Amino acid sequence: MALIITGKKFIRDLEQNGSLALYVPLEGGFEGRYQRRVRAAGYVTVNLSARGLGDLAAYLTGVHGVRPPHLGKKDIRTYFIPPIVSSQLEQLPPKAKGLVVWLIDGIVLSNQELSYLTELSKIEPRVKVVVEVGGDRTVTWNPLKDLLVPARAS
Repeated sequence: MALIITGKKFIRDLEQNGSLALYVPLEGGFEGRYQRRVRAAGYVTVNLSARGLGDLAAYLTGVHGVRPPHLGKKDIRTYFIPPIVSSQLEQLPPKAKGLVVWLIDGIVLSNQELSYLTELSKIEPRVKVVVEVGGDRTVTWNPLKDLLVPARAS
């Protein structure tokens, strides 16, 4: 891996495709360089873990209920949390190009969830999605739509 990475090809591919599947070395640290390049290009990033997200459409773009753990003699409550993507888009600085949702542990996502993430950038053009889906010796990426496995006809 080169010591100086401009990230221009990564940003160009992200802008063209809207969503990328990212393969990073398992020892970590390399993806931070690309996150810095994305922020320097004018995007605001939101880092999330894909584990435990639940319904992606509700979590990212709709108001959704969250039930805290029941710890003893307390009422069972539901808190309502605003959508992450919509609230971040409202707070974008005027000169920002858009919002990049960066998901780690994307290997746990199903094909349906991955297809929703590819459609998210088409629904809202200011939103771009990067999903870390596995490990590799160097940082490589593909369009997220190429990762989707077509359903087999029986």
